[in-house]
Amino acid sequence: MYGVVTRNEDELRWPEFDTGFYEVKDVTGRSAEPVADAVNMVSCFGDNAASDADPSLVPVDEMGRPATRDRTYFDWDYVCPTRRDYREGLLDVIDDCVSANGDVRLDDVGFPRAEYCRCGFCEQGFEESEYEDRFAWRASVITEFVADATARIPGQVYLTLYPDPYPGHLYERAGIDLDALSEHVDEFVVPLYDTAYETTYWLETIASGFESALDTPFSIELYAVDVDIDNLIHALEVADAYGDDVFFGYDASTARAALRRKRADERDGVSHGDPSSGS
Repeated sequence: MYGVVTRNEDELRWPEFDTGFYEVKDVTGRSAEPVADAVNMVSCFGDNAASDADPSLVPVDEMGRPATRDRTYFDWDYVCPTRRDYREGLLDVIDDCVSANGDVRLDDVGFPRAEYCRCGFCEQGFEESEYEDRFAWRASVITEFVADATARIPGQVYLTLYPDPYPGHLYERAGIDLDALSEHVDEFVVPLYDTAYETTYWLETIASGFESALDTPFSIELYAVDVDIDNLIHALEVADAYGDDVFFGYDASTARAALRRKRADERDGVSHGDPSSGS
């Protein structure tokens, strides 16, 4: 199955795509009304607007350094996952999504990096918890949020993962306990973004790692903006070999052209090479 991630409603109905993901809330904090003919998608703990409005929401490390987009490693501002008031707002957004379509995708779920967070809410929450290990406590915070969110979602639950399948990395980095979350998630989505896809051996390596790490179905999301169509087709062939589904991010026209070309080539017997060759 092939799908598209888009902010444009009309692209959701293009026949080349079996499913569409519509950004109801993205990392900028921009919001849109959920739609009925798509999987509505919610950026959970990435939110520039919330950070700008209330800097106290932002996670900090033990030195007090915030997880904001003006610092190294961060492409957007984060919100601390322990903040109950913010989480209640997210659940309200998810309720709105469900009222339009029962399937929902949760994006940007987790802590920003392993050293976060050391805010007062986290310090108190950890101190009062049953956990002696801080990583285990962080994982419980994320699992609790996902459980609360998915309890409100009657349909398919998708959850985006940071693209690092190395054992223990997601747990330490983001508080993502794959085994615990698998009880609540129907399909994980792994974005493997590149601006060129001139080589794909790395794509195969990461996809293979997730295939080994997950029992739950997972899909791969490719970046389609200004990517050469032949390169995108080759990346698609690699992704197809591992993911249950393949989605394209943020350029429906290029994605549609790649799918049309791939299907035409298949009818004509054209091969783009062995997906496992890494060429």
